[in-house]
Amino acid sequence: MADKMELYREQIEKALTQAIPAPAEGDGRSLVREAMAYSLLCGGKRVRPVLTLAFCELCGGEPSMALPFACAVEMVHTYSLIHDDMPCMDDDAMRRGRPANHKAYGEAMALLAGDGLLTLAFETALSFAGDAKAALEGARLLARRAGHEGMVGGQCIDLRSEGREMTVPLLQAMDDGKTVALIDAACGMGCIAAGAGEEALQAARRYAYGLGMAFQLRDDILDVEGSADKLGKDTGMDAARSKQNYVSLLGVEEAKRLVNEYTREAVEALKAFPGEKDFLESLALSLAAREN
Repeated sequence: MADKMELYREQIEKALTQAIPAPAEGDGRSLVREAMAYSLLCGGKRVRPVLTLAFCELCGGEPSMALPFACAVEMVHTYSLIHDDMPCMDDDAMRRGRPANHKAYGEAMALLAGDGLLTLAFETALSFAGDAKAALEGARLLARRAGHEGMVGGQCIDLRSEGREMTVPLLQAMDDGKTVALIDAACGMGCIAAGAGEEALQAARRYAYGLGMAFQLRDDILDVEGSADKLGKDTGMDAARSKQNYVSLLGVEEAKRLVNEYTREAVEALKAFPGEKDFLESLALSLAAREN
């Protein structure tokens, strides 16, 4: 798994670096480009773009063909982190072990950096070099999963939950939007890049749901049990904001059981694919046990 992960990440990092125009002397737009690059190119697990390349390969495609889709997903993810960290949202000072974008560049420039990445994402997705219909389908899927019915809608539930009683069904709806939706887009766009049909897309969606829910549950566990040094951000933030999560509602042990259950569902979904599934299975298992 490690070799393939490294190969995917190398391709993704190179493509992301090339996607941000280099600042030119005297160009008044150079600061927003610098702020965009500050957050986009600071590393991270790159789980979402890796999923795009992996599902493209699983469906018989050439992973490099899916790079525009993979980069677009990561740009949307990064924009969401920039905006989530701002004082009007989660008000987090640290991201990936260094100052959040608004701490480094100020709130106004951070807002523009997020906006710049969001719009660049769709320009990048539509640069897909394969079938034009596939480019449109990929961009449409990303828009739907990132918008008010997906990630933005999940964040809305999250904001409204502060200081209020939360139920497990509402928490699941929030995480289906806030976390699962973009993972779903990443997996589905990989299938689209390879020209896969509806059956593959539905199986990818089941994998994404299991992986995404397990990922969020593990996040909630790490917010209680994790190390700020390993996570690269402060822990205990949900409790500090009076926000309920799976651990506060169900307890640590039940949250851990659900991580394993959702991971099992993700792995089970891979049986629908005839190709080599070891990488995606190992990825799901490793994320379920992650410490950061």
